[in-house]
Amino acid sequence: MTNPEHDLAAEGDWVEIEQTVLTPPERAHGIPADTAATPLMLWLNGFATHPARVGEQVTVRSLIGRTHTGTLRTVNPGYTHSFGDTVAELLTIGTEYES
Repeated sequence: MTNPEHDLAAEGDWVEIEQTVLTPPERAHGIPADTAATPLMLWLNGFATHPARVGEQVTVRSLIGRTHTGTLRTVNPGYTHSFGDTVAELLTIGTEYES
């Protein structure tokens, strides 16, 4: 179930766009075949310069003032990165000499 409120970006909203930088035929020769068969993609956050719905083309202004155009993917994107799963062996590094 989608939330229509999260599908529409107003001018000035913080959004994420997706842009194809290079299509497979434009990729450099000599790269691995599986890489060459995949487009080079860019995901970028910025402020929408006009209203748009998710899936539509929108132009954004980045934090440094550059403009980029791409497909609107997310309105008010969050941060979902992590450093991966905990590695138990690393938890005690530096504590082996503590009493």
